[in-house]
Amino acid sequence: MASLPAAWRDLPSRGVNVTQPLAIHGGSAAVPASAHVRWPVLQAEDRQAVLGVLDRGILSGQFAPEVRGLEREFAAFAGAKHCVAVNSGTAALHIALAAAGVGPGDEVLVPAFTFVATALAVMHQGAVPVFVDVEPRTFGMDPALLEAAVTPRTKAVVPVHLHGVPCQLQPIADFAARHGLLLIEDAAQAHGARYRDRTVGTIGAAGCFSLQSSKSLACGEGGLLITDDNALYRRALQARMFGEDSRPEDEAGYDLTHPLDGNRAYDSASLGWNYRITEMSAALARSQLRRLAGWNENALGNAELLSRRLRELPGVTPPEVPRDCVPAFHKYRVQLDARALGLQAPPSAVRDAMVRALRAEGCEVVLWQTRPVPGQTLFQKLEAQRAARTVQGERPVSYALSQYPETTRILERSLCLFSQTYPIAPQPRALVEAYAEAFARVWLRLGEVLGPAKAAGG
Repeated sequence: MASLPAAWRDLPSRGVNVTQPLAIHGGSAAVPASAHVRWPVLQAEDRQAVLGVLDRGILSGQFAPEVRGLEREFAAFAGAKHCVAVNSGTAALHIALAAAGVGPGDEVLVPAFTFVATALAVMHQGAVPVFVDVEPRTFGMDPALLEAAVTPRTKAVVPVHLHGVPCQLQPIADFAARHGLLLIEDAAQAHGARYRDRTVGTIGAAGCFSLQSSKSLACGEGGLLITDDNALYRRALQARMFGEDSRPEDEAGYDLTHPLDGNRAYDSASLGWNYRITEMSAALARSQLRRLAGWNENALGNAELLSRRLRELPGVTPPEVPRDCVPAFHKYRVQLDARALGLQAPPSAVRDAMVRALRAEGCEVVLWQTRPVPGQTLFQKLEAQRAARTVQGERPVSYALSQYPETTRILERSLCLFSQTYPIAPQPRALVEAYAEAFARVWLRLGEVLGPAKAAGG
């Protein structure tokens, strides 16, 4: 093995075994297989909450006690005036856009690096998603690129707080205000994250969260919309329930002894959907909400520890946290540059080799997206068809991947430590230390891990 670079010469004194064979070459794994904590963490109080629903016998309803309890408690947690509980984060985004008046032909600015639901919710309203490349610090929509993306048809902008790190929200909000655009925050992965002393989701006209099983607040499937806008709240309630005029004041007439009856008019005044959440999901979410702050605190501590260790390694860039933010780490993405080690190889080959070697060491490692969202098949089909639909005199919306170089670069050069089943939030510090050792051990021997791939990039 070559001599250690100067920056790494104290690794053996800090417990990193630089001579032991890597696990992919027959060595012992650095991380014990039984050391991980599986997500979601379900405790006795969670089971009691769900069983309580079955004992009560009320399984659904917009005014059912668990649904309304969840809405009140999450609104208080976030510091919002209103909350609407729905059956998915995608549904939350959809009714936010519907309630905000986004409709057919409108354009909505969304980041190229997100989950596809951000764009699909726009399309559910007959509107057109216009993708904007991201910046490398927070992986959020790049404010510097927004002016070039806006057109007379632009109606809204949907920034995403990806992986639980708040994006550069103030310049995006300033841009939206200048152009009279609606700002709707996609905070599906960022429950409890804070931006400039405000909880994310409370800064735009509405904020949307997911309660899907992998999220930091998990109940299986569900979503939440928060807002301070009374009119938007009423329209969101209407959109959630078949377009009926679902009035909050009707809750006063809700009867626990007749939970399936009520004073509904059965009169749909507008287009709507059945996006209601179930009582069992709401009960589980309420129970999990009581521990959310603790999970966020542990995730932040784990991320800070891991970042301190990985930052010492040349060519390794851990997540950057802006000083005006408090993240709620949902995923932990690391960017890699083998050139800092004097190695030449395609970035995706380095990424994939690291994934294989780290998994062999016992680490949970995922990619979570390998292309910009506009590179997915749906949008590339639309890109191929757009010329036939171009209106003369208008600039066509394009999904050519050349427009998103930063998103492409990030995805080719990065991986996520920990996984959906074993995320960073519940893991003990000792496990995170083992991850740091495993990563340093593999990165130090990257030439061995790459093998012939390093010549391919020379």
